[in-house]
Amino acid sequence: MIKKILPCLGEYKKYALLAPVTVIGEVILEVFIPFLMAKIIDVGISNGDVGYIAKTGALMVFMALISLVFGALSGRFAAMASTGLAAGLRKKLFYKIQDFSFANMDKFSTASLITRLTTDVTNTQTAFMMIIRMLVRSPIMLVSATVMAVSINAKLSLVFLVAIPFLGTSIVLIIRRALPNFQKMLERYDSMNASVQENLVAIRVVKAFVRRDFENEKFEDAAAALRAAQLKAEKLIIMNMPIMMFTMYACTVLIVWFGGNFIIAGDMQTGELFSFISYISQILMSLMMISFAFVGIVMSRASVTRIVEVLDEELDIKNNEKGEPQVEDGSIVFDNVSFSYSKNKDNLTLSNINLTINSGETVGIIGGTGSAKTTLVQLIPRLYDVLDGRILVGGHDVRDYRLDTLRNAVSMVLQKNVLFSGTIKDNLRWGNANATDEEIIEACKAAQAHSFISEMPEGYKTDLGQGGVNVSGGQKQRLCIARALLKNPSIIILDDSTSAVDTATDSSIRKAFKENLSSTTTIIIAQRISSVSEADKIIVLNDGQIDAVGTHEELLRTNSIYREVYESQQKGVA
Repeated sequence: MIKKILPCLGEYKKYALLAPVTVIGEVILEVFIPFLMAKIIDVGISNGDVGYIAKTGALMVFMALISLVFGALSGRFAAMASTGLAAGLRKKLFYKIQDFSFANMDKFSTASLITRLTTDVTNTQTAFMMIIRMLVRSPIMLVSATVMAVSINAKLSLVFLVAIPFLGTSIVLIIRRALPNFQKMLERYDSMNASVQENLVAIRVVKAFVRRDFENEKFEDAAAALRAAQLKAEKLIIMNMPIMMFTMYACTVLIVWFGGNFIIAGDMQTGELFSFISYISQILMSLMMISFAFVGIVMSRASVTRIVEVLDEELDIKNNEKGEPQVEDGSIVFDNVSFSYSKNKDNLTLSNINLTINSGETVGIIGGTGSAKTTLVQLIPRLYDVLDGRILVGGHDVRDYRLDTLRNAVSMVLQKNVLFSGTIKDNLRWGNANATDEEIIEACKAAQAHSFISEMPEGYKTDLGQGGVNVSGGQKQRLCIARALLKNPSIIILDDSTSAVDTATDSSIRKAFKENLSSTTTIIIAQRISSVSEADKIIVLNDGQIDAVGTHEELLRTNSIYREVYESQQKGVA
């Protein structure tokens, strides 16, 4: 796991190295201060040597100031390294998610990915800071203070040499039992984030159906489950502090008792006892810091595991870096194609699809809900990969192209229309970042969007808000169609993308497509027969198989499914 994460440091590696170096300087100076204090008591005060006291005291102050500088620098370096790691980690995660296929995205929920990019990365950042600072400082302090304490009085050192194994065993037991609980806690975070995300995205539906109380209750349940998981994990961790404090106070009492007896017996000086107590405090404090660091690492280990799961996720669709340079035309061939979301040949979504679409043709796809219409077209730009068979675009297997080459040649308006924060013009330029104002207006006219955009106070500079909240469903669809047109693609796919517009607007859009996209292959998935009736060919899908292919007139004569849909819609019109 560490090998996966450390490269994310990038340019901040130097800070990750400087932090431990400055920590070591800080510790060495701190360890010598009690030694000087003992000298002041046993030499300076005992002999009444004011000069020695002043000189040694000044040296102590100087060492304390230098130690303070080293400490401040180590804190700064550790903060810069840890925040740099977090930034690099989030960048690497985000880029990896951008490379995910739809199948990869299906494996992780959106809420879970958000938690991994935020909470889990923050936990990892905190743990890394502990490792490069606390886990360097504490062991060095422990060893150095132990050496100094043993050099003062080896017999008295036996007190904490017994305490150290006791504390070590306690820490290991706590860590082993706490880790699974923290993993469950993070899963509860995912559930709560999912509840919040779903509620915020669908806030209008919640209000429309007066489901506020239900959603409140659902959130409270998720928050309560998270709280219970946190309590279960923290119950073990909080045992660390009482054990540490008990050990620390017990050691102090024993040292004062035995040390006092040594002084009475003449085996130890008063300054040495004070120095010894300081070293004991440093040793026990180091142990406490080590335990805190391990607790932090335990908490973050679950987060690191979840981060590495994303980084290690094998991409379902591999990019062909040496693929075909360009898509020559918009011809499409399905050659005995089968597909399954579960990659199980016994559970096929599409089976034995054989279909030829010539470049420049307009093709309609009709079928009932669940007939795999969307699945069929998503295979063309390799949003998913086929299980069996092959798909040819422009005469080449889609797997022979670079992904960006293929997808730049295929423009797709998805079922769910997505707009982004920003102006209308910003959203349209997703289709072509270099599009001129004239090209944007022409695309909007073809998509029947120019008229309603012109009526807006700021026209194409109108801010859409998050997700395009200030435009209607039909307007959103037309903007998405215009955005797709700006790509000047070889193939354009409209996946039920005129369902929210009236039949007159739908007819105008199809007319504009026929006039402006004569050389572009157009695939229209629709529920309305009128949307595909003028297509060069119409595909009827039924339960993941092609039931029939033909023109509107041919299918009315020969296909019962098509005729049934047509008649039911005609009755609706009547």
